[in-house]
Amino acid sequence: MGKIKIGIVASEFNYDVTYMMVERAKTHAEFLGVEIKNILLVPGVFDMPLAVAKLLKDSEIQGVVTLGAVIHGETQHDELIINQSVRKLLDLAVDYGKPVALGITGPGENRLQAQDRIENAKQAVEAVVKMVKALS
Repeated sequence: MGKIKIGIVASEFNYDVTYMMVERAKTHAEFLGVEIKNILLVPGVFDMPLAVAKLLKDSEIQGVVTLGAVIHGETQHDELIINQSVRKLLDLAVDYGKPVALGITGPGENRLQAQDRIENAKQAVEAVVKMVKALS
């Protein structure tokens, strides 16, 4: 197997957190010898499935990492967003036969918890790489 090529879709919402997640993912991918072929920034986690589908259609991309932070506000909007988005991301992985790693933190977290979970981006990269290897 040649060099593994992945894509990243990251949310711009809570970008003070997600920017650092993208940076951790890039550094870890380089450490693992993985090429990031494309990084797409989307407004929020809810917008990810369309961008993930675009990357999964690319025959060179073997898997996609999603990065976002769904922080709890005054309502339960965070639960709605993550539940619907993650369900669709799972469907896309199955439909395309390629892994989609969940590097989205939340729901129910506050900003400090989101900042503490920035390192989860590394585990998402590792997960997609392990799945690419397992499926090949």
